[in-house]
Amino acid sequence: MLRSVSQLRVGVAIPKPSICFSSLCRQTLTSFPTAFRFRPPLSPFHSIMPPNPTLTKSNFSASNSSRGSAAEAGRPREILVQHLLLKEHDQKLLFHLHQRISSGEDLSDLAVEYSMCPSKEEGGMLGWVRKGQMVPEFEEAAFSAPLNKVVKCKTKFGWHLLQVLSEREESILQDIQPDELHVKIQDPNFLEEAQLIDVREPEEVAKASLPGFSVLPLRQFGSWGPEITAKFDPQKDTYVMCHHGMRSLQVAKWLQSQGFRKVYNLSGGIHAYAVQVDPSIPTY
Repeated sequence: MLRSVSQLRVGVAIPKPSICFSSLCRQTLTSFPTAFRFRPPLSPFHSIMPPNPTLTKSNFSASNSSRGSAAEAGRPREILVQHLLLKEHDQKLLFHLHQRISSGEDLSDLAVEYSMCPSKEEGGMLGWVRKGQMVPEFEEAAFSAPLNKVVKCKTKFGWHLLQVLSEREESILQDIQPDELHVKIQDPNFLEEAQLIDVREPEEVAKASLPGFSVLPLRQFGSWGPEITAKFDPQKDTYVMCHHGMRSLQVAKWLQSQGFRKVYNLSGGIHAYAVQVDPSIPTY
């Protein structure tokens, strides 16, 4: 009924090493920012991605104003969830904390003090989740909960008090094949409207590059990561590229976690583009 603790954070699936840093790129793993290194979850509720610095209660109002639009249109939706977790036998404490929240206290403050989940370090914030990522009991409770109302549910891990803070249309993250990107690049309007990001290092870009790509070296993530939503529009289509498509997939997943609505990863990276589409581009 419940999936393995080693694979889930409230049921959120941990990406397999093949899309993180498998044996194909272990030799360069230590050079990547810690935020993008694969690591096993510390608990079923531990995220492998860095928390979104923009997820604060003060900026929920904008997204809340469109609540219901995705559901009314029949489109898949994502919800922003925070929670606290208690042991199964702590029902008295569960009732007490629920009463305190009803009296005006904040769930996130109580999560820091009482929750068993490592998410307590972020006030119980689990981030944006979608159906199919969570254990059934938690998913049912979360997706049926009214916005901002604190509800309780029980899973294998214990008792949860959870709160849905916002909702949005489900974002897109998918691969794009080299030939598909090549066709798009031929259209001048595409280069003006789309956002193109190359996460390779400057010495790699000097060897081979594609027009229109902004270079954001992954090793310099600390300098550009915190300002990503100021430099790029999360509402625009965003294309990410690296050498073989591994590093770019990690950045693409991170962009999606930061609220980017449509993110595309160049499958096989610039190497595949050179081999399959444009032999004039050097391979290395």
